[in-house]
Amino acid sequence: MTDDMWAYRSGIIHPTGEDLTGYGVEAVDGHIGAVDRHSNEVSDAYLVVDTGVWIFGKEVLLPAGTIIRVDRENKTVHMDRTKDQIKAAPEFHSDNHLREPDYRQEISKYYGRSY
Repeated sequence: MTDDMWAYRSGIIHPTGEDLTGYGVEAVDGHIGAVDRHSNEVSDAYLVVDTGVWIFGKEVLLPAGTIIRVDRENKTVHMDRTKDQIKAAPEFHSDNHLREPDYRQEISKYYGRSY
C-alpha cells in the first residue's frame, strides 16, 4: 500500500482545484483538527492538518491514501486511522519535512503498515 499512499483512493472524487483548506478532519474515533493546506498533485497528494490543542498545536502530514471520504456538505475529511495512530506518526515540521524524500518514505512506511 505504500506505493499508493500519496494518491487519492479510487472513488474519492477530488476535482482539480477543489480547496479543502479549513475542512474539519475526522479520525475513525473523533475530530483531530482542520486542513491547513493540501496538495492534490498526482502521486504527491496530502493534507497538512493543524491539530489545534489536540496535540499541543502541532501539524501532522497525512497522505491522501489515508482519506476514506470527503463530505463537502459538512466540509469534513474522514480518515481511516484512529486518533492514537495519527498522534503516534513521525513528528512533522513543515519547514523541514514537507518536501524531504526521506521523511516521505518514513511516513509511507508508517501509514502503509497493517493495523
